Amino acid sequence: MTRTRREGRARTGEAVGARGRGRRMLGDLLLWCAAAAGTICIVLVILAATSQITLILFRTGSMAPTIPAGSVAVVQRVPAEEVEVGDVVTVDRPGELPVTHRVTAVEPGAAEDERMLTLRGDANAAEDPVAYPVSSVRTVLFAVPGAAAVVVALGDPVVLAVLTIAATALVVWAFWPRTPRRAPVRTEGS
Repeated sequence: MTRTRREGRARTGEAVGARGRGRRMLGDLLLWCAAAAGTICIVLVILAATSQITLILFRTGSMAPTIPAGSVAVVQRVPAEEVEVGDVVTVDRPGELPVTHRVTAVEPGAAEDERMLTLRGDANAAEDPVAYPVSSVRTVLFAVPGAAAVVVALGDPVVLAVLTIAATALVVWAFWPRTPRRAPVRTEGS
């Protein structure tokens, strides 16, 4: 069975059309994923601002195995009156890095809203040498082991530039004007 030129062109047009639809579907999928990621980022920024939620990166293993080194913890600032023994909290220390350990004792402080917290890292044999006077702390809500490397990488200017260029290219590609597809010319009798 032999094919005519017209049949060959029609089949080629169908293949190009299917390929174009596949690309379009892939582009739509990528745009939906980017939109979902953008929406999640906006929601997280609003939650962080309104609920005083931040991230803390763990460089040491003093809280292992609960929170190993290289983890990212999501923390929320709370008044010291809400802290209980057993909570994992981050205490800010003037002039030093904050410390995140488990509360082993809570005592009243000098002011009504102040507490003296005794802390110890889960991997440490002894409690911290001094009690910390605090009026508020950051309570660890949850931690993601190994996520610190990702957070640090996302802060790298080169990575941010590549992500920005990729997102821009996706948006430009999605909204770039397309030439309309010509309908095949039909002659009488075909």
